Amino acid sequence: MPLPPGPFVRCGFSAALLLLGLMFAGITSTGGSEHPATAALPAAFSDLLPHFLVEPEDEYIVKNKPVTLSCRSTPATQIYFKCNGEWVHQDDHLIERTVDPATALPVMQVTIEITRQQVEKIFGLDEYWCQCVAWSTTGTQKSQKAYIRIAYLRKNFEEEPQGKEVALDQEVLLHCHPPEGVPQAEVEWQRNEDVLDPLSDPNFFITPDNNLVIKKARLLDTGNYTCVAKNIVARRKSNSATVLVYVDGGWSEWSKWSACGADCSMWRSRECSQPSPGTGGKDCQGLDLQSMNCTSEQCPQTVSGAEDVALYVGMVAVALCLTLLLIVVVLVYRRKKEGLDADVADSSILTTGFQPMGIKPSKPGVWAPRPRRPPHSKNSHLLTIQPDLTTTTTSYQGTLRSRHDTAGKFSMTNGPLLDPLPNGSHTLHNGKLNSDTTEFVSRLSTQTYFKTLPRDVANTSYGTFNFLGGRLTIPNTGISLLIPPEAIPRGKIYEIYLTVQRKEDLRLPLAGCQTLLSPIVSCGPPGVVLSRPVILSMDHCFDACLDNWAVRLKKQNYEGAWEDVLLMGEELVSEPYYCQLEAETCRLFTEQLGTFALVGESLHMGAAKRLRLVLFSDAYCSTLEYNIRVYCMDDTQDVFKEVMQMERQLGGRLIDEPHVLLFKDSYHNLRLSIHDMPQAHWRSKLLAGYQEIPFYHIWNGSQRYLHCTFTLERLSLSTCELTCQLCVWQVEGEGQSFALDFNIAKDTRGLDSEFLLMDSNATALAGPSAFQIPYLIRQKICGSLDAPCPNGADWRMLAQRLKLERHMSFFASKASPTSVILDLWEAQHFHSGNINQLATVMADIGKQEAMIFLVSDGEC
Repeated sequence: MPLPPGPFVRCGFSAALLLLGLMFAGITSTGGSEHPATAALPAAFSDLLPHFLVEPEDEYIVKNKPVTLSCRSTPATQIYFKCNGEWVHQDDHLIERTVDPATALPVMQVTIEITRQQVEKIFGLDEYWCQCVAWSTTGTQKSQKAYIRIAYLRKNFEEEPQGKEVALDQEVLLHCHPPEGVPQAEVEWQRNEDVLDPLSDPNFFITPDNNLVIKKARLLDTGNYTCVAKNIVARRKSNSATVLVYVDGGWSEWSKWSACGADCSMWRSRECSQPSPGTGGKDCQGLDLQSMNCTSEQCPQTVSGAEDVALYVGMVAVALCLTLLLIVVVLVYRRKKEGLDADVADSSILTTGFQPMGIKPSKPGVWAPRPRRPPHSKNSHLLTIQPDLTTTTTSYQGTLRSRHDTAGKFSMTNGPLLDPLPNGSHTLHNGKLNSDTTEFVSRLSTQTYFKTLPRDVANTSYGTFNFLGGRLTIPNTGISLLIPPEAIPRGKIYEIYLTVQRKEDLRLPLAGCQTLLSPIVSCGPPGVVLSRPVILSMDHCFDACLDNWAVRLKKQNYEGAWEDVLLMGEELVSEPYYCQLEAETCRLFTEQLGTFALVGESLHMGAAKRLRLVLFSDAYCSTLEYNIRVYCMDDTQDVFKEVMQMERQLGGRLIDEPHVLLFKDSYHNLRLSIHDMPQAHWRSKLLAGYQEIPFYHIWNGSQRYLHCTFTLERLSLSTCELTCQLCVWQVEGEGQSFALDFNIAKDTRGLDSEFLLMDSNATALAGPSAFQIPYLIRQKICGSLDAPCPNGADWRMLAQRLKLERHMSFFASKASPTSVILDLWEAQHFHSGNINQLATVMADIGKQEAMIFLVSDGEC
């Protein structure tokens, strides 16, 4: 019979004989009662293995109180505990033996105590566990493992609710992230110290991540709201958040008109009483008393006979004058408009606005003539109509003028694609728009639909565009909107905006295991008429493998609800939305402007999100304590930009290059630890061996600034050099490590600029300067490749050479497939595009007449 290590094993063979002798001699148990150690088993049960009646359960150590683990098994002759792979000493077991009266089988129960000190010895290396092993005359059985953890509940909430003032019937969301604790804290909400029960009041809803939702704010919902977190160790209360529900006044129905009075007028009134304004709500707007002229027997007739005739004649004369004046204004306006359209339609306008470019011939027999200078402008026009955002068609404010001086160069082949340009070329004034962005956002947000737009000027760009198209960019976010030529109908001028929404400003509900994979981006105004799709580019943060994900494009409708408009990978060419998925970017073709976001749901545990790990510390440290903050954020440029800006305001500095970690949908948490510090100079104030971020806090994607702080302490103020290893890993998954070696007294904030390069490009470019391919050349290329060619030397080969063959059906559904392909090329290569490569592709296709020859940089 196998024996556990202990006093008997150390005594060798004699100990085994002694144990057998004790078992058959009936030595008294620890409890003092006399029972035989091993009863004679009935013949029918002599070959039974032991089975457990009671198995050890998971336990938590509260403060310094030890926990008790118990095992009970039958038929059993021996039971011992094993903890973390080592046998527990025999003297630490409390044993009780009995006999089952029904079966006459021996029953054995063993208990042990586990102290806090035992668990703390291995804390941070592994979890502490114990297991029972039971013996019978036939063999052994093992119980389930019981895990023993030290229970705690930290004092500070990760996020506390914030007070709000809301209108009657408006939805209210109060956030709460409880303090870190083991076991995880349960959360309840209180209003004015009374516990809220969503079952008894369905107007309240507590989300799975512990946030409180008031579905429709009522007057009785005004009060102080507190988030309460509790576990077996302690109970914590957040700071109270005051919610004030106000009522805006409404007008009652108008009363009936009064009788016509002696002053030839009658009256009606209404009151601001349905409802009356309350708790700080706005008073009613408009008149509460209205009058109207009338006639009756009581009203004296002061005008009659010839005087009436004179009055009517005068009124008719004034009306005729106004009509004639209106006709003259319309004729003048139409004549000017026709003159403007003629200038814009001139093909020369579409080529003179480009920067000098050039490539050298890559094949023999192809040559380029000497560059010629574009002629000076002879005419210019000025449109100064004020924009009106209340309609989808707005006016354009700018000038038409020549873009190049006499030193400009522009070279091209003399093939049929590039005919000589006529003289007198003009182009729309384009480039940076100098209007005040703050004024634009303020004016836009006053419109009914745009009142929810954030007033974040740094993350908003706008511009005024016509049929020549243009581009909007939000610097350092990876977000842009390409408006191709002819996307805006001729004769229309739109004022278009692009903004990235902060997640706390716009609530996107996520169900189940869904996660946000992109920024929430708005472009508008919604409802504008487009002749062809625009391209919205934005970063995403998943592994771009659609075998692992079900990724949906969501769009917010006019009522504010979110709708699924596209399942990525199953796009239909007949739909108004289509996506081109790249390694880190999604490019959305859309014929409708609005608010968009990518939401994903993993199909299996191999699905992974990209996390960007960024380390910051205080730029200056005058105390013994020194903090290192580790941000674990979605790997998109907009979140990185926000964190960089926030840390600059806090006086932080970047202390190492960001790392990227693939975080899988394995339900395992993220752990962070710090090692290898010089013990003679530094020590960590962290009580545990590592810090841990729960899986769902990361996977949900709704917390933008998720981070952990390591508080270190130097033993002397003269210590400035810090070397250590900081590790970040997902349990049973990938990990990254930072080897830190720097001087905390030296300000290294100059390193920030390497990772947050200020984009010097204009946020809005209108007309030709927004594109790399000149408009006229683009039109000639489309004319050359759109028509099907028997040998395949058409737009299909262009798509293949640019590695876009997956979208053949989408391109084929458009009136000009080549134009859509070039739109996508422009969106992909605005900053890094090499037009020489595009020209080489054209030559490979066999369209040598489409080669674009440009002067070299040295000749410009």
